[in-house]
Amino acid sequence: MRRLLHRIFPHPHLTFLLTIVWLLMANKPSLNSLVFGLFLGIIIPFITQPYWPDRPKLRNWPMIVEYMLVVLWDIVMANITVARIILFKRDADRQPNWISIPLELRTPEAITVLAGTITMTPGTVSCDLSAQGHNLLVHCLDAPDPDAVRDEIKNRYERRLKEIFE
Repeated sequence: MRRLLHRIFPHPHLTFLLTIVWLLMANKPSLNSLVFGLFLGIIIPFITQPYWPDRPKLRNWPMIVEYMLVVLWDIVMANITVARIILFKRDADRQPNWISIPLELRTPEAITVLAGTITMTPGTVSCDLSAQGHNLLVHCLDAPDPDAVRDEIKNRYERRLKEIFE
C-alpha cells in the first residue's frame, strides 16, 4: 500500500504545494479548481520524478515556518527601504556593491533557496555561484557596509537553511 501511494504521490509535499498554488491562482475557488489543482499536483511531480533522484530531506518543520515568516517580513521591510532609497536618496549618495558570500551550505536545494530568497528581497539580486558552489555573488542596490550585508545574509538566511536542509 505504501509503495502504491509513493508511486501515485512521488513528492507529496510538491503535490500539496501545487494544489494550493492552483487554488490561489483561481479567480473563484470551486470544486473544479480543487480537482484540477490536485490533477496538476499529481501529474507534474509524476512527470518530473526522474529529474529528482535524491529528494531533499527537510529536517526541521518549525524552522521552515520560521524561515518563511522571516523572509516575508524581510520582503516587506526591503520594499519600504528600496522605496526610501529611490524616492529620497540622491544617485550620487547611493553605494551599490557586489558582495561575495562564502557559503557553508552544500546541498543544491539549500543553495537554490538561499539564492531565490536573496533575489526575492528587493534591493538584492543573486547573480552568480562559483563553480564549486562555495561562494554566491550578490548585487546590492545600496550597501555602504558590504560586510554587514554579508553577515546579515549568513545569519538570517544561511543559518536557518542549514538547520532545515543539513
